[in-house]
Amino acid sequence: MANPTSRQQLIDYCLRQLGHPVLEINIDDDQLEDRIDEAFSFYREFHYDAVELVYFKHQITSTDITNQYIPITDEIIGVTKIFPFTNKTTGMNIFDIRYQILINDLYSLMSTDMIYYSMVRQHLELLNQLLVGQKPIRFNRHMNRLFIDMDWKADVKENDYIIVECYRVLNPDTYTDVYNDRVLKKYATALIKKQWGTNLKKFTGVQLPGGVTLNGQIIYDEAVEELKEIEEMVRNTYELPTDFFVG
Repeated sequence: MANPTSRQQLIDYCLRQLGHPVLEINIDDDQLEDRIDEAFSFYREFHYDAVELVYFKHQITSTDITNQYIPITDEIIGVTKIFPFTNKTTGMNIFDIRYQILINDLYSLMSTDMIYYSMVRQHLELLNQLLVGQKPIRFNRHMNRLFIDMDWKADVKENDYIIVECYRVLNPDTYTDVYNDRVLKKYATALIKKQWGTNLKKFTGVQLPGGVTLNGQIIYDEAVEELKEIEEMVRNTYELPTDFFVG
């Protein structure tokens, strides 16, 4: 199938690209699985089509307050920010400055100067950033924990919600178009070709019936060059800015 929609179809496609079934591709099934995993690892780390921007909702538990971090699933590879905390459950109160601005300035949409209101809101946001600031966060995807540097006993309480803006890898079993990505197919094929060459290098110089001599070094060298070209192309074309993620 030229347009693979599953893991096995992707493997079959890569093998056909290398000459199977006309040629015997000397690779073990476990080696094939390893190379596909390696291809997905590279694809998810450097290709912007491999991830999606999501908003992760987490309800605070007593364990979170004790640990002073919230658990993050394996699918999340980067965190950009958390939304501001608030203790208000019924909206603005009458002592909130934003409420006073709404009462004084937005009594009539026909007579309100929206430019002035927008400037005041921006000024208030600036004051909030200078005087209050955002909660510092620390995240490493290998730990699967989001650390928030705050007073956990004062700033949040059990059953509160935290909203996290983050990047999550696409599940190829849900979004099967991932298996048909041009870059993923080329990279997986090159990795399998490299493994094939590595296996054949052990028998370099062995003469087969009919006078054919094995030379796995050529296959290996070609695969290494192909991988280098693909990696440079992906890093220059499809990689998100390095400061896009936290963690």
